[in-house]
Amino acid sequence: MTNKKIKELTALKDKVKARRESGTYIVEGIKMCGEAPKDMVLETYVTASFAMQNKEWLKGRDAEVIEDRVFEKISDTKTPQGVLSVIKQPFYSLDDMIKDGKLYVILEDIQDPGNLGTIIRTAEGAGVSGVIMSKGCVDIFNPKTIRSTMGSVYRVPFVYTDDLKETITKVKEKKIEVFAAHLKGKKNYDDIIYRRAAFLIGNEGNGLSEETAALADTYIRIPMEGQVESLNAAVATAVLMYEFARQMRKVD
Repeated sequence: MTNKKIKELTALKDKVKARRESGTYIVEGIKMCGEAPKDMVLETYVTASFAMQNKEWLKGRDAEVIEDRVFEKISDTKTPQGVLSVIKQPFYSLDDMIKDGKLYVILEDIQDPGNLGTIIRTAEGAGVSGVIMSKGCVDIFNPKTIRSTMGSVYRVPFVYTDDLKETITKVKEKKIEVFAAHLKGKKNYDDIIYRRAAFLIGNEGNGLSEETAALADTYIRIPMEGQVESLNAAVATAVLMYEFARQMRKVD
């Protein structure tokens, strides 16, 4: 492997600009590399020890064997599994995404990669039709986010928007009711009968901005015991998504 290629892969790991300009990102580990859609996999690199121990897994895959010390430079994990792939970024259309689905999540300025990854993973489990993110959200292709999705990033449609207000307006035009998880909510989240819904979730530290929250059709709250005011963004999102999923199971 050339020094130029090492620098390119390191940039993909560390810099959002490099990922955006190339339209690619890196995934690591046997699960993430194994679940990646084959038509989206551009390159795969493995260590010699991985290649020796995983001959069956490598059958039918085009992988380049590289030295351990080189792999450590391009890996984002403390204990690399020895396999890494460069993946083409998918593209989803907002219009297609909100055409027929029933449940959506709209995220404003989520900053923690682990939170975003967990939301994507939970969204798949709850049957979400798509995730919409403000441009202020952390990069979904951040290696920590990718790891937290546990493969769901390959299967959950998502879009970033430069204009969250305009996007929420489009969502509402499709007869999707927008609910803001908000401390000022008068109704508990499980008092609502949901049909087509989008849950608005705000920044971990500041919650939803007043401007964004004002676009919601309804404010809802998750009731709290003790002295807790709110839940972690990913946990709150999970509670709301799974209440929707529970109601859909009853309808079916």
